[in-house]
Amino acid sequence: MFERFAADARATVTEAQVRARDLGAERIDGTHLLLAIAAGTGPAATALTDGGVTPERLAARCGGADHLDGDALAAIGIDLDRIRAQADHTFGTGALDRAGRRSPRHLPFDREAKKTLEIALREAIRLGDRAIDSGHLLLAVLRLKDGAAHDLLLRAGGDPAQLRAALEARPAA
Repeated sequence: MFERFAADARATVTEAQVRARDLGAERIDGTHLLLAIAAGTGPAATALTDGGVTPERLAARCGGADHLDGDALAAIGIDLDRIRAQADHTFGTGALDRAGRRSPRHLPFDREAKKTLEIALREAIRLGDRAIDSGHLLLAVLRLKDGAAHDLLLRAGGDPAQLRAALEARPAA
């Protein structure tokens, strides 16, 4: 299947591995793929940005502070930014960042990521495209409605119908 990947889809998969490592994950999951799609330069990144979903917006809703909900904590008087700044001042920059294990080996894909790649191939075939690009990867995220990546996209304000329409209206890959 990877032989059918266009350059931007290959770059997305490579970037997903980097994102997973940076977050200390042991596997590449759907959210890592979505973060990588948004950080790219392909048609999916354009569709996301045009729809108001930026890489920063996704990262902010990705559960960076150990999955703590900043808005919920702020409602009870806890300011995560102030706590992080104080910890950085007292213990050094990045004191609250999760330390990830670095490994030279490739990280495996989890079940959701594998399914995303499989559905991306199906989307390319359905649209009559010869290659799989980042647009097909994002279409796969949109089809996996029970996936963590789809949930992250919704939390970041993504409109699945609008994104699907934008991706399906583009010229064939």
